[in-house]
Amino acid sequence: MEHTATTTQVDVLIVGAGISGIGAAYYLQQEHPGRSYTILESRGATGGTWDLFRYPGIRSDSDLHTFGYEFKPWRDEHAIASADKILAYLRETVSENNIDRNIRFHHKVLGAAWDSGTARWLVDVEHDGELVQFSANWLFCAGGYYRYDQGFTPQFPGSERFAGQIVHPQHWPEDLDYTGKKVVVIGSGATAVTLVPSMADKAAHVTMLQRSPTYIMPVPAKDAFANTARRLLGDQLGYALARRKNIAKQRAVYTFCQKYPNVARRLIRAVNAKQLPAGYPLDEHFSPAYNPWDQRLCAVPDADLFKAIGSGKASVVTDRIATFTDTGILLESGVHLDADIIVTATGLNVQLFGGMSLTVDGQPVNLPDTVAYKGIMLSGVPNFAFAFGYTNSSWTLKVGLLCEHFCRLLKYMDDNGFDSVRPELADSDMATRPLLDFAAGYVQRAIDTVPRQGVDGPWVMSMNYTFDREVLRNGAVTDPNLRFAAARRSEVRECEPVS
Repeated sequence: MEHTATTTQVDVLIVGAGISGIGAAYYLQQEHPGRSYTILESRGATGGTWDLFRYPGIRSDSDLHTFGYEFKPWRDEHAIASADKILAYLRETVSENNIDRNIRFHHKVLGAAWDSGTARWLVDVEHDGELVQFSANWLFCAGGYYRYDQGFTPQFPGSERFAGQIVHPQHWPEDLDYTGKKVVVIGSGATAVTLVPSMADKAAHVTMLQRSPTYIMPVPAKDAFANTARRLLGDQLGYALARRKNIAKQRAVYTFCQKYPNVARRLIRAVNAKQLPAGYPLDEHFSPAYNPWDQRLCAVPDADLFKAIGSGKASVVTDRIATFTDTGILLESGVHLDADIIVTATGLNVQLFGGMSLTVDGQPVNLPDTVAYKGIMLSGVPNFAFAFGYTNSSWTLKVGLLCEHFCRLLKYMDDNGFDSVRPELADSDMATRPLLDFAAGYVQRAIDTVPRQGVDGPWVMSMNYTFDREVLRNGAVTDPNLRFAAARRSEVRECEPVS
């Protein structure tokens, strides 16, 4: 591996300037101020998801007391917050901590090659149409799990015939005027249930067309407990208390749904029935075939979706598409939905690590052949960390713990003179299972292209905050499955667990 004179040298290279990358930068400079780092962002702004998506009503579906950073209180009265507020919060974090000086925009990582002899990654990056290179001891991928340049849209028969406009939420036109228009939103996930009530006030009518129902629960947009705690105890203590309360609440709801799915189903149905007009066909439109939390539960702040349905400005249709027509969508039942605008809220394309290629000492890394270690590293890949948050709770809760563990691992390596570490499977025939035990379509479409997880020990991709807090925050950073090395001394050593 050759490092040219123009290769930029850095200790840690963070990929992505969204919520995960900003968090990783904060923890790194707090715990390791002597280490240099650079954040590479393929787009021209910070914020990731919250800067990319521009569709009406875009908001969080997790409360910001847990979706926000543990180190930075959320001060707004709205717990379920709009994208502009989240973006302002993220950019304030960047500014307060001088993280912006370490961000390079319009830098897309193409591939990275690890060389054990130097204990460094040589990273190929596209910048303004030219190839530039970075050399780093560590690569930290914080770019999320989906493709930023392309959303998922199925092939709909007859779509070329439709005379109106077809829009994907990931590529929302700034000048789209839907005032007085008939809109059909295809989908029933978080994006669809956000779009429908947000568009209903201006549109002539909005129809949510779903192939099958999703569990939907109304939640207060404002957290009365959190706002009272902040007023009485101040920002820091009030935020910490609200955060603990909401972590416990999220975990309790998830555990209850998993343990008592039939009871949970009945409770959700009762809540939905209370919000909808009398006689509404609840079982047809709001009774999924799967159990609660087999897929992510959709939250609607202050029951806005149900209110839009109750007002007559919005409706739900559960059916399958036969074909698009000149004027709308013909359903398999024979019903025709008239539309001026069709919104395909049909999901994401999963893509880990920004689609970059990886090689280790000249050998390509095939992601499906790797196994996730503690949800932060990959078997056989040295000095490579990634941020992947919770699918059953607030994403950032896990990212914070991963960043803490990463910083503790770096300290251990510094204290013991190591400059590389890689997880290795003790048993190459160890049983594995899909990385994510999640039934969502976007996950299932990509399940064979991503790493896997084991069935026990550090190879489990945990989605349990209480467990992860003990393992990642308080547990040992060493493990019999880790191989530490010092390139300068050509020393490789297995380490017994220590705190």
